Amino acid sequence: MTYTTQLDAAKQGIVTPEMLVVAEKESLSPQILCQLVAQGAVVIPANKNHRSLSPYGIGQGLRTKINVNLGISRDCMDIEQELCKVQTAIDMKAEAIMDLSNYGKTRQFREQLIAMSPAMIGSVPMYDAVGYLEKGLKDITEDEFLAVIRRHAEDGVDFITVHAGFTLDIAQKVKEHQRLTHIVSRGGSLLFAWMMTNQRENPFYTRFDEVLDICAQYDVTLSLGDACRPGSINDASDGIQISELITLGQLTKRAWEKNVQVMIEGPGHMAIDEIEANVVLEKRLCHGAPFYILGPLVTDVALGYDHITSAIGGALAASKGADFLCYVTPAEHLRLPNLEDMKEGIIAAKIAAHAGDIAKKIPTARQWDNEMSQARAALDWEKMFQLAIDDGEKARRYRKESTPEHEDSCTMCGRMCAMRTVKKILSDEEVDLL
Repeated sequence: MTYTTQLDAAKQGIVTPEMLVVAEKESLSPQILCQLVAQGAVVIPANKNHRSLSPYGIGQGLRTKINVNLGISRDCMDIEQELCKVQTAIDMKAEAIMDLSNYGKTRQFREQLIAMSPAMIGSVPMYDAVGYLEKGLKDITEDEFLAVIRRHAEDGVDFITVHAGFTLDIAQKVKEHQRLTHIVSRGGSLLFAWMMTNQRENPFYTRFDEVLDICAQYDVTLSLGDACRPGSINDASDGIQISELITLGQLTKRAWEKNVQVMIEGPGHMAIDEIEANVVLEKRLCHGAPFYILGPLVTDVALGYDHITSAIGGALAASKGADFLCYVTPAEHLRLPNLEDMKEGIIAAKIAAHAGDIAKKIPTARQWDNEMSQARAALDWEKMFQLAIDDGEKARRYRKESTPEHEDSCTMCGRMCAMRTVKKILSDEEVDLL
């Protein structure tokens, strides 16, 4: 039997090599995973041309995955510096990397990224259009937009963000309704400018079938972007956002009919009490397709600390069923993240994802925490470092910076360490606090 995409194979009951790898990573039956892929509840982004990929699954019943955004821009065109970030993201076990390059030698960077990365690679072809085509936005033709998508697919990108649900009717609503932050999606804003300037419908909407044909040919997973995601808590859950989500649900079914895997992108900035309802709504309107959350940031005022606001929102979203978290760094809204910003963003996102997995009862999620608790009770510092979410880098440094008098304590409590005291009593040892 032959198949074109992971979804096509799953519909036929074929367990692909990629499914076997994912099933082993998730401690899940390959047959159950195959069924979830067939239903569209799980995606395995695995472009046929991404030779270095170690496949991951995203969706129902699987660990929450995280994505790291990278790429070159007009103001920061150092490819080597970005590749250093790529290697660090891989070393820190990020499951996905999105190339958001928008200026300069974008293809050179993308090709090097794909060649070296076992992580899933995503991109937003709309970002690349102006630089790749070397022409003004308003002069880009529909055929040229599709050509950029094809180029990214040919190069081996595993998933692409396409804002196909942003129709001219919704764009008109954006003009008429005064949101505080209007459109904050970069790709969405570029598409909005093209549509308004040319007074034409979204080409990714009108020629959606052609987009699907490209995705099916290379088995590119379609990440349906939310051009109208809220950029402030004031704009969250409004009619504009929900109107686009309804359209994305319709496009999801069309994609599945052509055996193209789909995930849905979501907000954004959102008050914490709205997150659960938004996750439920996405799953309902988009027929259980995996949900890729861009945050959500639960407050707008934490400039310089948005990795924390994002982790709060991401943890809650993941616990309620979100499947994929896009990291946010302390540099969000301020500048391109440097290496340290990226590290902080990755750790914050990993914490959020793991917290969500515990709540979702993902197999083995609690086991990690239980092992850490056992190491703490035993005052086994080396074991604690090994189990730490960042492989103990920060914990080792903190321990070294403040050395205790007794190795079986820390400088916070010293001999009064609760773990130390109870351990001695349970071992029938004398407790000496003087």
